[in-house]
Amino acid sequence: QVQLVESGGGLVQAGGSLRLSCAASGRTFSKYAMGWFRQAPGKERVFVAAITWSGGSRTYADSVKGRFAISRGNAKNPVYLQMNSLKPEDTAVYYCAAQTGSGAPYDYWGQGTQVTVSS
Repeated sequence: QVQLVESGGGLVQAGGSLRLSCAASGRTFSKYAMGWFRQAPGKERVFVAAITWSGGSRTYADSVKGRFAISRGNAKNPVYLQMNSLKPEDTAVYYCAAQTGSGAPYDYWGQGTQVTVSS
């Protein structure tokens, strides 16, 4: 069974940091683009960051530029998200996702990890 499992979420004060990990099982995602998305209560899921399979290109939502950093890992943990200078508006469930087709929608998703930032 192919799975992506996020970890590293939790409760942190504003200005703090968290590092999210995404563990893969059932197949390798080393050769695919990966991304992070988030969904705040009562809102739609939105894009946070993405990275190409080589790690050579990264894109970020404007709301997290300069504060978050996406990086590649190994086959078991293909992607990370370092979150610094966290704000209460970053509170959301964070999801990692894999894009196995070039230009196609993300087709593998984790179950999400809760990040709560207190003011």
